[in-house]
Amino acid sequence: MIFTKKIFKKVIISSLMTVIAISMAEAQNTQPTWWFGVSGAANSNFYSGTTQRLNNSLIVPVAFHEANGIRPFGSVFLEYRPAGVFGFMLNAGYDGRGSKFDGVIAPCDCPATLKTNMDYITVEPSLRLAVPSSRLYFFAGPRVAFNQQKDFNYTQLRQPNTDAELSAMRSTVITGQVGVGYEFPLSAPTSATQVNLSPFVSYHPYFGQDPRDIESLSISTVRAGIALKIGKARKSKITETPPAEVPVREVAFSVRGPLSQPVKLQVSETLPLRHSVFFDEGSSAVPNRYVLLTPDQASSFKEEQLQQEPTQVATGRSARQLNVYYNILNILGDRMRSNPAANISLSGASAQGPVAGKAFAETVKQYLVSVFGISNSRIGTQGRTKPLIPSEKPGATKELTLLRAGDRRVDIQSNSAELLMEVGGGLMKPVQINSTVNPLDSQVVFTNEGASVLLKSWTVELTDENGTTQKHGPYTTDETNMTVASILGDRSEGTYKVTMRGESKNGSAVTKEGSVDLKRGEESIEKAYRYSILFDFDKTQTTASYSKFLTDVVSPLISEGSTVSIHGHTDVIGGDAYNLNLSNQRASETQTIIESALNKSGISNVKFETAGFGEDLGRLPFDNNLPEERFYNRTVIIDIMPLKK
Repeated sequence: MIFTKKIFKKVIISSLMTVIAISMAEAQNTQPTWWFGVSGAANSNFYSGTTQRLNNSLIVPVAFHEANGIRPFGSVFLEYRPAGVFGFMLNAGYDGRGSKFDGVIAPCDCPATLKTNMDYITVEPSLRLAVPSSRLYFFAGPRVAFNQQKDFNYTQLRQPNTDAELSAMRSTVITGQVGVGYEFPLSAPTSATQVNLSPFVSYHPYFGQDPRDIESLSISTVRAGIALKIGKARKSKITETPPAEVPVREVAFSVRGPLSQPVKLQVSETLPLRHSVFFDEGSSAVPNRYVLLTPDQASSFKEEQLQQEPTQVATGRSARQLNVYYNILNILGDRMRSNPAANISLSGASAQGPVAGKAFAETVKQYLVSVFGISNSRIGTQGRTKPLIPSEKPGATKELTLLRAGDRRVDIQSNSAELLMEVGGGLMKPVQINSTVNPLDSQVVFTNEGASVLLKSWTVELTDENGTTQKHGPYTTDETNMTVASILGDRSEGTYKVTMRGESKNGSAVTKEGSVDLKRGEESIEKAYRYSILFDFDKTQTTASYSKFLTDVVSPLISEGSTVSIHGHTDVIGGDAYNLNLSNQRASETQTIIESALNKSGISNVKFETAGFGEDLGRLPFDNNLPEERFYNRTVIIDIMPLKK
């Protein structure tokens, strides 16, 4: 009997797994006629009548009359549901009918108890009656049960317990049932495979349920359970509707002349230096994007060589900042050579473990020793699995490749103010660069909206009144700009027909036209200042940690009538909304700190242009392909424009 129950449970579990697997099938839109499934329920059994002869060898001294108990029921089944109200159901399963009788007192004044375990294999065909326009249904039909187990346990004080089998058990019992159920759909109405969950209740009355050929014992049962049903829908005829034509998107080309007179800004730009060297996966060599010198080249290298840069446009990617950063090892070597009392510690981190992390640190140390002649004793090294301020946090599951690339690095640490400056996060002492830039407002801007998506490339043709044509390009971005002087050449003014010629992704030609009037003006020279503050991938590092730097270094350069532009940016790690809010918050906090310092100095007539751009790719200072680019994008940039005199 125990073997039979185990087999039956395996059948039910296997059927349930099959139903769940099939329920993942694709969509359709008609109701199935045939349904298959499994069910599980609890039988509440109520015994009435009399039993005293338990078997041929045991007649108990006092008869038992009332009993109740809860036993399991499980089945596999099918349903036939043609169109209309009537259908058919067939269940086959395991049916538990055991109970515990109310205790009695034997003549010896001894308490006595009786428990029975009556188990059946049951077959239950039923007529199914659906309620129109409802998921409610009723069912009724016979129950044919085949007895599998007939054990009992009798106890009486002052005599041994008896475990045996009831005698005179009917091998087959034929009774009836009536019930009600409700269908809850688990699948979409259009799914090809329909899955329903159906709670149900049924009643099995006492007549016909006498389990034995002797005495008057009978059973009534209330069964409550749930069924999981699956059916395969028939395909319905679908009239295909031709897809609507999608209008072809075109590029939008426009030309904008200068908004102000030509001007050159002499910008004193303070570039923060990340105190980290990032390593490529699988290599302990310093990546070749870093500038590595020979000993002869290093002997003449001076940090000041990086301070003068050629004229540049004031927008776009900050190439000069990365150029300075990629000289970080040479700057460090020059500073240590100039400050022989300064020492450093190199902390290497690798997901492969402390040994691999220390190998990174030793590579950096070897470069400083062999190329710049720094003494071994001035450089300490250590290895870690994660850096002191890791990007990857415990439990992180998203964008792990980018986070781990940022943690594969060597951090430079020192107590020397000549090497590192505490600007909110132990960054390398910044580099000062003096450069000349042309503001975008004094240039001609060509906007070709959608070009980066729709065109392979595009060019600009400028034709003056004399028919002379200049060609510029090709470009692949949505915007480019030119100075007035580069277009006019030796001329003082001119009217130009502008023609944009592009090639679409499918090879067709695209042409747009415009015009622009240009006039050479007297170019003025103005001074400006730019500062940047950087943030680690760490919520504990806030703008407040830069308070001293913003108060003591940045604010004194802001005079009455100045315009201060404060822009916040983030890298691409994290959600768009979160990054936009973070950049706005950092930019606003920066303005608050600067305003507070200005108020204490009695300066109030300052115009602030403050905004956060999050991870907006069109405004980010850097790309996001390399870890150092992502680190530099976690920034607030401060531009100070003094009042024009």
